[in-house]
Amino acid sequence: MIKKINTPLSDEIISQLKCGDLVEITGVIFTARDAAHKRLVELIKDGKELPFDIRGAVIYYVGPTPAKPGQVIGSAGPTTSYRMDPYAPVLLEKGLKGMIGKGKRSKEVRDAIVKYKGIYFASTGGAAALLAKHIKSSEIVAYEDLGPEAIRKLYVENFPAIVVNDIYGNDLYEEGVKRYKINE
Repeated sequence: MIKKINTPLSDEIISQLKCGDLVEITGVIFTARDAAHKRLVELIKDGKELPFDIRGAVIYYVGPTPAKPGQVIGSAGPTTSYRMDPYAPVLLEKGLKGMIGKGKRSKEVRDAIVKYKGIYFASTGGAAALLAKHIKSSEIVAYEDLGPEAIRKLYVENFPAIVVNDIYGNDLYEEGVKRYKINE
């Protein structure tokens, strides 16, 4: 069964999500990759305000291609998440609630997800054009100089994802291996 969730995310919503849950996300999400993450964490360390309200926010690790005429955005598939691992715990501590990407997360990020009540979703790599169809609006909110890696505010409808890491310390990549591993 697919769980329909809306942003911004609350502790109540996150507490109901478990590793392996299929979700469809509707609402505002932000895009950011490693260069933007580095700048965000520098702002936090300098005691400055972030370019968007991070409390309850979801960040999608994506650098979309330019939109073709008549489109809101170009292809928008997830990028590998581990490049954001040095920055994610700081952002979670400041109120970030969700992250969307692909691939495993470090122990530090998984621990921060539990401690600060966050959630990590994976979206399907290789389906960038299909995922873009769920994006209904896009506007750059910071770091335009980063081109495709600028921070964008997206409005998404029924954006498909799966819960990989939940607040209970579960990891879909580990659970999947346990489920299908042949007893030796």
